[in-house]
Amino acid sequence: MAKWLACCAVVASAALAAAAEAEEGFTPIFNGKDLTGWEGDAKLWIVEDGALVGRSPGIKYNDFLATEKSYGDFILRFQVKLVDNKGNSGVQFRSKRVPPPSHEVSGYQADIAQGWWGKLYDEARRNKVLAGPKDDVLKKALKPGDWNDYEIEAVGNKVKLSINGVVTVDYTEGDEKIAREGIIAVQIHSGGPMEVQFRNLRIKEMKAEK
Repeated sequence: MAKWLACCAVVASAALAAAAEAEEGFTPIFNGKDLTGWEGDAKLWIVEDGALVGRSPGIKYNDFLATEKSYGDFILRFQVKLVDNKGNSGVQFRSKRVPPPSHEVSGYQADIAQGWWGKLYDEARRNKVLAGPKDDVLKKALKPGDWNDYEIEAVGNKVKLSINGVVTVDYTEGDEKIAREGIIAVQIHSGGPMEVQFRNLRIKEMKAEK
């Protein structure tokens, strides 16, 4: 019994060490308390129980809460829950705001919605899906209506998306004119009432290999 407990302790220690190593170099971009470092509509975006919550009564336009800082090469990790798996959301990156009166943000989007989860969409720019997972891959990865671990890796012209450790997109950008730096933003899509929640948003800034 003692040997078994000792073995369990070693395994647990190794797991904790691996987790710590995996998170090394990551910095929070949301403090879990307020919207410091972010800009957008505080009527639609609030902080509750340590989570960044987008709650819509139903709107006719896409709305975005965006970071004040721009990012280039990075790995972004966060947890997201699309309540009841209803509505449509996403995380913009390497993006920019479209000038008023538009509410849009233009650039890459990691999609969050039934039928869209895990896809890479080009929002308000090329307006098309750039890459996405097969149905069987997504089914294995996704926990609908629950918290999901989402990762966005953007380094150089490579973009990789993962949900709960399963890669859904491994994309190479072929257009050299596409921006490789920009804001990060979370989305409430136009349409009926919906709620999306984000937590544990953290980023590791990288340097692309030459």
